[in-house]
Amino acid sequence: MTITETRPAPVRAPLPAGLKVTGRRVARAEWAKLWSLRSTWITLGIALLLLLAIGAIAALQFKSSTTSGKPVDDDLVGATTHSLALFGVPFALIALGVLGVLTTSGEYTTGMIRSTLAAVPRRLPVLWAKAAVYGAVAFTVGVVGVFASFAVAGAVLSGTDAGMSFSDDGVVASLFGVGLYLGLVGVIGVALGALLRSSAGGISALVGMFLLVPGLMSLLPRSWRTEVTPYLPGNAGESIYALHHAAGSLSTGEGMLVLLGWTALALGGAAYRLKRADA
Repeated sequence: MTITETRPAPVRAPLPAGLKVTGRRVARAEWAKLWSLRSTWITLGIALLLLLAIGAIAALQFKSSTTSGKPVDDDLVGATTHSLALFGVPFALIALGVLGVLTTSGEYTTGMIRSTLAAVPRRLPVLWAKAAVYGAVAFTVGVVGVFASFAVAGAVLSGTDAGMSFSDDGVVASLFGVGLYLGLVGVIGVALGALLRSSAGGISALVGMFLLVPGLMSLLPRSWRTEVTPYLPGNAGESIYALHHAAGSLSTGEGMLVLLGWTALALGGAAYRLKRADA
């Protein structure tokens, strides 16, 4: 007769309170990882430079045209300090969105994501922390950049018909709206990087979503174009910071809700794949 000895399963000792995984600690880890990369500093600096430099160049070009008596470029007809100061927003959008993609896709490329998920087995807190941390950074960079750009453009155009100041109705709220728009673009970039797990794929999807698809809308019948175009992410984002809304465009609140919906959709897809697929 064989006697088998049964041993109780080992009991895993609980982690000390200082080592438990919490949302705050995950966010702090993601903050440290973000700022440890040289590409973060370079890309954020480029985004700031694009906002400030392109806005200043547009304002200088407009003033030069009006004072010299030369015809004003079609893109600058009816321009104001506000519209000229925001000329750099589409370019900053690319820089901030691409960096958002790289914050997640880069970990899959290097294999670091395995260490990250080993430290945070529940997985989803990693995605939420990355999105929150980078979204806040992109928002801050956007706000600082557009306020500086508006200040420079306002100084250049002071005394002209296009001149505006921070005290004009809706200006400050609009500039914060630009920051919110760029912050959400950054979050969408993070989500696309986690969803596609490819830097090239995530960047292509981001550029297509915000820059290529709106241009392709001209191929649709006019009735379809009128109904669909305002709900694209880029058009909805522009509605958030527009001082004056054209006929057929979304209001500020509607644009906010639509862009938040796109952001939630991207994050939902990223969360589903993160939970279901191996790293």
